[in-house]
Amino acid sequence: MLLDVRNLRSSFFLDEGELKAVDDVSFTIDRGESVALVGESGCGKTIVALSLLDLIASPGRVVSGEVLFEGEDLQQVRRERLRQVRGGGIGMVFQEPAAALNPVYTIGSQLVDVLLLHQRLAKDDARSEAVGLLGDVGFPEPERWIKAYPFELSGGMQQRALIAIAIAGRPKLLIADEPTTALDPTVQAEILGLLTSLRDELDMALLLITHDVGAVEVMADRVMVMYAGKLVEVGAQTSVFRLPTHPYTRGLLASVPRLGAGRDAPLQGIPGAVPDLLALPSGCAFHPRCPLADDRCSDVVPGMIDLGRRWRAACHMVSDVVAR
Repeated sequence: MLLDVRNLRSSFFLDEGELKAVDDVSFTIDRGESVALVGESGCGKTIVALSLLDLIASPGRVVSGEVLFEGEDLQQVRRERLRQVRGGGIGMVFQEPAAALNPVYTIGSQLVDVLLLHQRLAKDDARSEAVGLLGDVGFPEPERWIKAYPFELSGGMQQRALIAIAIAGRPKLLIADEPTTALDPTVQAEILGLLTSLRDELDMALLLITHDVGAVEVMADRVMVMYAGKLVEVGAQTSVFRLPTHPYTRGLLASVPRLGAGRDAPLQGIPGAVPDLLALPSGCAFHPRCPLADDRCSDVVPGMIDLGRRWRAACHMVSDVVAR
């Protein structure tokens, strides 16, 4: 096992109260495995990723839990050790490449800095390696682009540059947070293909954070479905997509437009709205929107039920089925 996250809780402490962005989340990722974290915007997916590396900005922070990377709890290590893991053991492709890249430094200098820190190369060797990395992620004429500033790159090229920086330290786990946001469909496909090939070539594990169900079907071995700060279903991608167990998972998958469905096939949506994390409903947070909810759902928070084969779901209806 490469990553073992146990009972992770992260909150933002606002004037209005405590906003529980990640509430008692536990999961594992094996070496070389691809895991997707999916859910609606605002459900806490990005905060999970930032929590792993203690990158949440104030007024947010990790409240409790363990993040065991190769058996070492990253919540307990010194800041210097955490700096080594960031980019070295765990690389991250942030959601907005234009914001993640430093606008006053060239792409080459940002790559070289990572190589000097994590691979401890001589400066000339680091520059040669940086050119090679840009070529690996699909830059034509990398010798030219290594001298470019972020504003000189298109959105797709900025994303490729960010991926190059993320893999420069040869991480064992790559976190990709919405890596295709705001890119046109052709470039999206190229970026997803690039991530897949790099994962295989470098033997990395991948945590893909996305709302793109199509990307999950192509890339993920397992999928974790998140709602209002909690995981509600976790299992093999083929199992969860073929036979979704939690009502939210069913609604999420049913809302995806399908090619060839025809004009007469209406788009299905989930009724209601995502709850305010500062004022969550009692019991199951999904119950006001759930077509199967009963009195228990508004009173008792369901725990994760083990369905076998690393498949779990948090729903009272699931517990009834298992009990039978």
